Amino acid sequence: MPTNEQRRKAAKRKLERQIERRAERAKRRRQRLTVISVVAVVAVVAVAAGIYFLVSDSGEPAPEAAPPSTCRYNPSEQAAKPNTPPEPNPPTTGTVGVTLQTSQGAIPMTLDRASAPCAVNAVVSLAQQGFYDDTPCPRLVTSKGSLEVLQCGDPTGSGAGGPGYQYAEEPPQGLAPFPGAGGQASTYSRGLIAMAKSSQPGSTGSQFFLVYGDSALPPEYSVIGRISTDGLAVLDKVGAGGDDGSNQAGGGAPRIPVQIQRAVVAPPAP
Repeated sequence: MPTNEQRRKAAKRKLERQIERRAERAKRRRQRLTVISVVAVVAVVAVAAGIYFLVSDSGEPAPEAAPPSTCRYNPSEQAAKPNTPPEPNPPTTGTVGVTLQTSQGAIPMTLDRASAPCAVNAVVSLAQQGFYDDTPCPRLVTSKGSLEVLQCGDPTGSGAGGPGYQYAEEPPQGLAPFPGAGGQASTYSRGLIAMAKSSQPGSTGSQFFLVYGDSALPPEYSVIGRISTDGLAVLDKVGAGGDDGSNQAGGGAPRIPVQIQRAVVAPPAP
């Protein structure tokens, strides 16, 4: 029969084991919560980073930034379609109407020179030269609540083609923080048009993305204007069709194919 001393020691060991088990459970709970919070942040960053892969890196050093009044269109990879770089001193005020006549319907857009004069200047020049005519929109991302965009502007349809020159980004001002992103991403709201880029600075070219649902992105992509209500209806239809998941950075080819038949620049207002 155990003595009182033995019973006390046994009770003490039992209590110690219970304390150890409780401490271990608490530790595991803390670790799980840490992992969950890290995963949540990484998920937002990963979605935001995915847009970098809309354009392939050229492997060339970033060009020197130009003064605000001058645009430097620096030669890069071979042009995906013949064109001439635009003049380096564009207007910095006013708007330009551009309509994408596509296989799924017209997408009218209003480009704002004040928002990104160098990018608007390039897009208008390329549209006037027929660079965007008869080209696909090869990538759709349908991540509702984080990234909903249609990528266009590469005549090759590969996501790597461009106009043969690159230029500096014109970061947007005044974008709201994206909810739940912990300040790591901004809201590119439904209806915006922005220029795609690679992970390297100064890598903006001809590619752009049409935002049809609020999207989480770093505020590094030049915003060039807005899509009309009719244009958003076209994008909603394409988005509802989904993508084939073929792009490792997210999204893929739209299951409802979109071909830009012609990009029409409206004549200047009198």
